[in-house]
Amino acid sequence: MSRTLYMASPSNYSTTPVSEFLLICFPNYQNWQHWLSLPLSLLFLLAMGANVTLLITIWLEASLHEPMYYLLSLLSLLDIVLCLTVIPKVLAIFWFDLRSISFSACFLQMFIMNSFLTMESCTFMVMAYDHYVAICHPLRYPTIITDQFVIKATIFVVARNGLLTMPIPILSSRLRYCAENIIKNCICTNLSVSKLSCDDITFNQLYQFVAGWTLLGSDLILIVLSYSFILKAVLRIKAEGATAKALGTCGSHFILILFFSTVLLVLVITNVARKKIPPDVPILLNILHHLIPPALNPIVYGVRTKEIKQGIQKLLRRL
Repeated sequence: MSRTLYMASPSNYSTTPVSEFLLICFPNYQNWQHWLSLPLSLLFLLAMGANVTLLITIWLEASLHEPMYYLLSLLSLLDIVLCLTVIPKVLAIFWFDLRSISFSACFLQMFIMNSFLTMESCTFMVMAYDHYVAICHPLRYPTIITDQFVIKATIFVVARNGLLTMPIPILSSRLRYCAENIIKNCICTNLSVSKLSCDDITFNQLYQFVAGWTLLGSDLILIVLSYSFILKAVLRIKAEGATAKALGTCGSHFILILFFSTVLLVLVITNVARKKIPPDVPILLNILHHLIPPALNPIVYGVRTKEIKQGIQKLLRRL
C-alpha cells in the first residue's frame, strides 16, 4: 500500500508530505527503555521458545494428534504471530532508536493486533466448548469433536475475526493526516494513530468499540455458559476422584482465560481512566498484553497436561 500523509505547517497551513510515522515509547519516561529491554527480551525469547517447543512436540508426538491439541497448536500459532508483530519493533526502538514505521507497516500491525487478539479469544471459546462436550457429553465426544470440527472451527475463528476487524485499519488509513506524525506509543494502536488525523474519527472509534466488545463479549458469554454447564455436571459426579479429574482437565484452560481477561480488563480500565493515570502505564500494559499471555499459555499447558509434558520430555531426549 502506498499512501502519502500530509503534515500541516503551523505558519502558513501548507501541507508537507510525510511518508512515515514516528513511534515515541514512554514519552514521559524514555530513560525506562534500556531497563525494560532486558526483561522484555527474556519474555520474548521465553514466549517464542515455549510456543515453538509446544508446536514441535504436538507435531512429532503421534499420541497428541487429537482435536484438543490441534486447538492448542492454533493458540500457539496466534501467540507467535502476535509476538513477532509487536515485540521486535519495540526492541528495535529500545536498542537502536529505530522509531520510524512506514504507513503500510503501521496499519498492517494494527490489523494483526486487532484481528489476532480476537482470534485468540475465539479460540479460547472453542476450547471451552471442547471441554464442555468432553465432560457433559463424553460418549458423544468422538463424534462431535473430530478433525473436521477443528478445520471448520479454525476457518470460523480466522474468517469471523479477520473480516470484522479489517475495517478498523481501513478506516484509519483513509483518514487525512495533516497534523503531527508522532505516535506517542510503542505500537500502532487505532486510538494512538487516528487521533493524529484532522478528520472526524467518531465513527472510527465507535466501530472499534462495537466490534471489539461484540466479538470479545460474545466469546466471554459463551465461555461462561460452557463452564456453568461443566460445573453443574461436575457437581453431579459421585464417583471417587472423578470430580477432581474433571476439574483438572479444565484447570489449565480456565487459568489462561482468567489471566487473558484480567489483563485485558486492566488495559481497558487504564485507557478509560487515561486522565488520572500516567500515559506510560497503558503503553506498558499494552506491550505486556502481547507478551505475557503468549509466554504463559504453553508453559501452563506443558506443566499441567501429562501428555504434553511426556511429549516434551521425549523431544528433549532426542536432542
